[in-house]
Amino acid sequence: MSAKPNLLDTTFLFPVRIDSIDRLENICHVIEFIRSNFVTNFLVLEADRLNTKLLQKLLPEVVSLKFTEDLDPVFHRTYYINQLVKMATTPIVAIWDADVLVTKTQIVKAVESIRTRNASFVSPYDGLTFDTSKIVRELYFKKGDYSVLERNKGKMNKIYGPDHVGGCFFARRQDYIDSGLENERFYGWGHEDGERVNRWKILGYQFTRIDGCMFHLTHSRGLNSGYHTNKQGEIKKYELVRLAQLTRNEMLKEVKSWDETRLSEF
Repeated sequence: MSAKPNLLDTTFLFPVRIDSIDRLENICHVIEFIRSNFVTNFLVLEADRLNTKLLQKLLPEVVSLKFTEDLDPVFHRTYYINQLVKMATTPIVAIWDADVLVTKTQIVKAVESIRTRNASFVSPYDGLTFDTSKIVRELYFKKGDYSVLERNKGKMNKIYGPDHVGGCFFARRQDYIDSGLENERFYGWGHEDGERVNRWKILGYQFTRIDGCMFHLTHSRGLNSGYHTNKQGEIKKYELVRLAQLTRNEMLKEVKSWDETRLSEF
């Protein structure tokens, strides 16, 4: 049996709110997939009203878990990603949704791209995302075999369009910090993924993709799986367009204006 690839220079970061049994099952299976294929590091930050300690009981001991009490019904994901990056100590970080998977090969290639300095930021898939459907999701859980997903692509719907940049990405931690981390003005679901990629490109960082799709494990969708108000949706769209039009110097000033106290903590 061949040794698992060493990714000890990488930490997989999971900001989560367990708002359904689906979500709980998904994060357990996603972490198990990564853990069974790599020697690496995990940080999970759960933010919610009540600490049920379910994750503590279900996740393997190798996972570092932090709980933060949060009474806000809207999950401020960008804020919690920044907290996770601050806690991480490895030179490479992977920001990972609780519900997404890519192949082992795609992960290895993404990390190698950063190690060899070919890129500062890497999307470990080509932009295509397939939603598994409940039936294929259950079949995958039963079999525990990634090839189940590959064989059943034809039964899945493509979601988010062909140039999707959400779900997961790898980053050289210091470049991520220098580029402003997450824009915490994006509060709740929507458009933060596109904003950060636009910003990286404007600032001159190399962003690349790895061939291969991403699979999204179907789950029920609540308040934090869509715009929590129509007004918030419009605000985010406006902010996305506004920032995309900035020059490099303007973007540097924008990032500096966000929260110098927050950035100085890293």
